[in-house]
Amino acid sequence: FWVCFLGTHVQKHCSEKTTTSCAPCPESTYTAEPNGLLQCNACSVCDPALGLRVNKTCTQSSDTVCEPQEGFYCTAYRSGGCIQAAEHTKCSPGEYIKQPGTAAEDTYCVECGDGFYSDGTFRSCRLHSWCEASGLTEVQPGTHQSDVVCEFKLSYVAKMGLSAGMPMAVLVVVGVVVLVLCCNKKSKTVQPTVHRVREEPRQVWFRHVAIKMNISKVHGDDAPPSSEKC
Repeated sequence: FWVCFLGTHVQKHCSEKTTTSCAPCPESTYTAEPNGLLQCNACSVCDPALGLRVNKTCTQSSDTVCEPQEGFYCTAYRSGGCIQAAEHTKCSPGEYIKQPGTAAEDTYCVECGDGFYSDGTFRSCRLHSWCEASGLTEVQPGTHQSDVVCEFKLSYVAKMGLSAGMPMAVLVVVGVVVLVLCCNKKSKTVQPTVHRVREEPRQVWFRHVAIKMNISKVHGDDAPPSSEKC
């Protein structure tokens, strides 16, 4: 028969002259019911590698109670606690989350129907976009995993204008470049001529002075030439 209460264990069995003596369970051990154990039970450990965390800490009279970590659900139970858990399923593209996962159940995924799509994180499938309703044109059809791809719609006239405008723009750019190069070349060729024109009056003055000096020598005029300038 049981002789020690829960939270204790047998320290010394009875004899003809003494009764059984009990002692409290040491730290990290427990007994959850009256017993005749010489040692208390070791407290359970909530192993993170199994997707578990502590819900209730172990006491002298009760074992540790574990629960699934966030994003996990319990796959095995014992004594009112979870002893193993698994990560919630992630819905694939083309599926929507019908029911989010809980600590007791996995995520419930459902496939999208025709004309709808989901990237796997939506709570419901979304209807494919209608490009024409927004004045756009469809360039890529939608799938169960992705939406329709739209772009701005160009009229035939606009497309023709754009096609004709590109060559004209190129010609204008080329013309501007040629004009700039010609102007630069012309300015380089004109500059030396300007220098020569500026030098001509000085040369004329020197010739004038030389002539005056020769005339003075012929007439015997010893006076120095005048400082007359052109």
